[in-house]
Amino acid sequence: MPDPGEDLLRDRLERRPVLESTLSFEGRVWDVRSERVDLGEAGVVTRDFVDHTGAVAVLALDDDDRAVVIQQYRHPVGAFDWEIPAGLLDVDGEPPQVTAARELHEEADLTAGSWATLVDHWSSPGGSSESLRIFLARDLADVPHADRFERHGEELGMPQRRVPLEALVEGVLDGRLHSPTLVIAVLAAHACRARGWRGLRPADAPWPERSPGRTRS
Repeated sequence: MPDPGEDLLRDRLERRPVLESTLSFEGRVWDVRSERVDLGEAGVVTRDFVDHTGAVAVLALDDDDRAVVIQQYRHPVGAFDWEIPAGLLDVDGEPPQVTAARELHEEADLTAGSWATLVDHWSSPGGSSESLRIFLARDLADVPHADRFERHGEELGMPQRRVPLEALVEGVLDGRLHSPTLVIAVLAAHACRARGWRGLRPADAPWPERSPGRTRS
C-alpha cells in the first residue's frame, strides 16, 4: 500500500486548445484526424491521430479461475492471436457494461452474474484517442444453443479456450501472448487476486477518460 503521506499519481485531463481540425481519412471503424494544437509556451504543433469510438473488453473467470480466451486473425500483424472478448462502443447512449455483456454473449456464448471494473487504459495515447475499459465477469453461465449468436466473417469458427490465470501470466511473461488488452487484463487480475480482489471498482464506476467518440467535420 502507498504511504499515506505520498502523493498518488493521477493522469490529468486537460485538453489543450485545438486551433484547426481536419478529417484526413474516414474509415469503417475509425478515422484519422490532423489537428493543430496550442501547447502554450511550447508553441503550436500538428498531430495526426486515430479518432476512435472507444471499446470494452471482458476478462471472464469461471469458478476455477480459468479465463475465457478466443482466437482471431488480425491482419495488420498477420497473426492469429489469443484475446479476450471485446467490442466497440459504437451504439449511442449504450452503457459500457451493456456493450460488454453483449460481446461476451456474441463472442463466447456466455452470460455473467457478477460484474466489476477491472482496469481502464488508453490503447496508444500518442497516436489514438481510444480508451478501453476491461470488465471482470464472474458467475458464468452458458447461453442456450437456441439463443446463441451466429458468427460470420473473421469470427466464424473462432476457437475458444478456458485457461488458468497463472498459465496466461506465464504466457505473457514468456512472450507467447501479445494482445495488449489480454496482457493488461491478465496482469491486473493476477495482482487483484493476490490481494483478495480488494479495490475493484463497480461496473458502473465513473469513466472520465472514456473516448469522446468519432467526430465528423
